[in-house]
Amino acid sequence: MADAMAQTSGRGNPADLGARDAARAVAEGDVTATALVEACIARIDAADGEIGAWAHVDREGALATAEALDAHRRKGLPCGPLHGVPVGVKDIIDVAGMPGENGASSDRGRRPREDATVVRRLRRAGAIILGKTVTTPLAQGAPAAATRNPHDLGRSPGGSSAGSAAAVAAGMVPIALGTQTNGSVIRPSSFCGVVGFKPSFGAIPRSGILPVAPSLDHVGLMGRSVEDMALAALLMGEDGRDPDCRGFRGPLAEVAAGRPPVRPALCCIMGPAEPEAATREAFAELCTALAPVDEIALPEVFAEAFRWTRTLMAAEGAHHLGGYLDRMPDADPDLRALIEEGRATPAPDYLMARRMRASLAAGLAELTSRYDAILTPAAPGEAPAFGSTGDPAFCTLWSYTGLPSLTLPLLTGGAGLPLGVQVVGAADDDARLLRTARWIVSTLSEHGETE
Repeated sequence: MADAMAQTSGRGNPADLGARDAARAVAEGDVTATALVEACIARIDAADGEIGAWAHVDREGALATAEALDAHRRKGLPCGPLHGVPVGVKDIIDVAGMPGENGASSDRGRRPREDATVVRRLRRAGAIILGKTVTTPLAQGAPAAATRNPHDLGRSPGGSSAGSAAAVAAGMVPIALGTQTNGSVIRPSSFCGVVGFKPSFGAIPRSGILPVAPSLDHVGLMGRSVEDMALAALLMGEDGRDPDCRGFRGPLAEVAAGRPPVRPALCCIMGPAEPEAATREAFAELCTALAPVDEIALPEVFAEAFRWTRTLMAAEGAHHLGGYLDRMPDADPDLRALIEEGRATPAPDYLMARRMRASLAAGLAELTSRYDAILTPAAPGEAPAFGSTGDPAFCTLWSYTGLPSLTLPLLTGGAGLPLGVQVVGAADDDARLLRTARWIVSTLSEHGETE
């Protein structure tokens, strides 16, 4: 772990609380919202010079909000489920009055006038928007120059939601918002050793968020526990502005209610991508500890998800992001190539990519009717050297088909860095996925497999 992070860690520091524990501590009077925000800001001031997770920190605004929330509680008024909890927000998600530059030189100085729907819902729950976390330019693949992996500053923090993952991993904020078009919630969470959750496609509205490829775009969370991920329920539900948002089915609150989980039926899928040898070995040990776990080989057609995902990202990216290129002389060459590819994509190819998404999702529905969850690596291995965002291959199929997925920091690679275990569930059954993930963590803890 980076020295700056180690120097600011310590028992009793409010910044070390997870989101649900922090909300409980504030509600019970064990810590004030002001003290919690001050602890997070102190952690940022001590560590972010090295890590670079934040594009903007709203120190004065966050403290003023915290003081108002403390006064609200002292009056005995009702507290929301996230009362006083600081949250980091990825910089492609609009926050009124804060910079919203989308990681791009073309949007330098942009300040949205309205909150994105997810931000408005966070505020309604009592959360404090601490600031904006660093994203790659236009949430595309080029590495964000500022952000480093808190576990090893010479390693990558992951893809476009890397700022959110690094901020949580470094203890600067208990929970943060990210987005995933291909692998940008799950992969950074795996590399940075935090819990990351990408709910089912259409569960959380994307209004007020930069569209990248709307057929694939998801909103997700990064935090410190499975229970924290259940807070996603506060963000779910239609808003009338996102045509793909279908709302949510299933009681996520059960995850945090202390209900004993029942042994789930699990299967393991290593493909269609190939993990590194150390990852395969660690994963085999995990499956042995959780046995019985059936290993399943997907039909070859599922490997086509990579090609069809690329088609959707290129064609829809050309439509939504192409206009930025004329205003971005510094645009990444790979982004330019993607946009040009999208502009040249034949309509039949695009329509085939959309149609096959439903076809593969139907095939996976049969599998998830027999198993509570699918286990697969979150990434091929540990975080690569800084300068690469890593390979999203283990996330592609689940983003393409819209299945909910969650990564747990349960394994360690040969260099001592985190390896995420990705748990994938049935479409629109996010509650069952979280209950299964909770069972996995509990079972491994009982057997001494996790710290």
